[in-house]
Amino acid sequence: MAEAAVALAEGFRGEILVPGDPGYDGARRVWNAAVDRRPEVIARCTGAADVLRAVLVAREHGLVAAVRGAGHGLAGLGTCEGGMLIDLSGMRGVRVDPERRTARAQPGVTWGLFDHETQAFELATPGAPYSAAGIAGTTLGGGVGWLARAYGLTCDNLVEADVVTAEGRLLVASASAHPELFRGLRGGGGNFGVVTSFTYRLHRVGPHVLCGAVYLPVERLVPTVAAVRDFMAQAPDGLTAAIEFGPPRGVPGLPARTALRVGMCWSGRADRGREALAPLRALPGVLLDTVQTRPYTRWQRMLDEGRGPGAGNYGRSEFLSVLDGAAIDCLAERVAALPGPGAQLQLAFLGGAVARVGPEDTAYAYRSAPYLLSASGRWTDGPAEPQVAWVRECWEAMRRFSSGGAYVNLMGQEGPARVVEAYGLPMYERLVALKDRYDPTNLFRVNQNIRPSG
Repeated sequence: MAEAAVALAEGFRGEILVPGDPGYDGARRVWNAAVDRRPEVIARCTGAADVLRAVLVAREHGLVAAVRGAGHGLAGLGTCEGGMLIDLSGMRGVRVDPERRTARAQPGVTWGLFDHETQAFELATPGAPYSAAGIAGTTLGGGVGWLARAYGLTCDNLVEADVVTAEGRLLVASASAHPELFRGLRGGGGNFGVVTSFTYRLHRVGPHVLCGAVYLPVERLVPTVAAVRDFMAQAPDGLTAAIEFGPPRGVPGLPARTALRVGMCWSGRADRGREALAPLRALPGVLLDTVQTRPYTRWQRMLDEGRGPGAGNYGRSEFLSVLDGAAIDCLAERVAALPGPGAQLQLAFLGGAVARVGPEDTAYAYRSAPYLLSASGRWTDGPAEPQVAWVRECWEAMRRFSSGGAYVNLMGQEGPARVVEAYGLPMYERLVALKDRYDPTNLFRVNQNIRPSG
């Protein structure tokens, strides 16, 4: 057994795995099957004490430390080659306080589990729109989902975090305690420590919400995108919407070809929502309208199909400031060039509560960007290159309409310059100073890495 694994065993309650152990290969895998790494040791933690021990051993043995929550990130950063994988996926406790409207959750919790617990009290916090995504990665990178325009990003609803630092201290960060660290955790992508507990503000949501989608033929792309753009510029904050371009998944009665899916979710009373959503449901050319009241937990699972583990994935994202005729035409050209059913584009409409947070209040800096575009490719048996090439071409074509950067949670492993772009230079420099304070040796660098100045 590796020397670090022997040292870790002293005082460690969880499971320790090294190459060759039963369960090692399963524990090292992440959602993105294109990423295949072999850690020297996997520390499957049961609580903060195990995390403290793992960080101490990694530091003393000179091992890079990768941290895994649910392991669902596009970049596959929840594992490493050599080094120590600090696996938090077994830490899945959730405690809801319905009186204070808060929930305290551990980092292995998925949004499906979190929503199940909070919806028992008709409460929710903004989260990722996929039930298998983890709360940890979502929060640390920002968190754009179906409640964003009404209640902000996931990180905007974080009120407290327990953090194990690189020097082996457990800190409680909030707006009043270690506020600079708290700012960095909200969008800083796990650069400053291992969060062992998240406490969120909850909102009255559900148990049913007015939500669904309208489907239109791809031939209607240009006028449809323009109409949705114009409508969302004046839409009430209670409405969050996104357009997905690609073959409809799991929708009977629609042709198996490229279509437009205009998804929408109303946060509020259904009777008011029907009036608010009416213009989107009346778009010319609608083939199918699935908008109805349904359980919020079911809506959070509606995009799960075709996004499970076991496939290779590649993606790029960009915040857009411009969605004029030229940008829409460019989108149409890239949609026409879709290489197959595994490729798709998504255009999320931001604003609302997202834009009301100051650009320096959290590490998520692109508050004024009205749109978020993401291109993704997915493959199993077929070759990766057609998907990867299409994603890159799409991203390069749309860059001229950019607000200047990417969304951390939808980035691949794109290099240091792209990380700077993701935060913008002023925020990045501020985060470097924070890194110098809490992780000057860059122990936590298996992430969208903010490098210390030293």
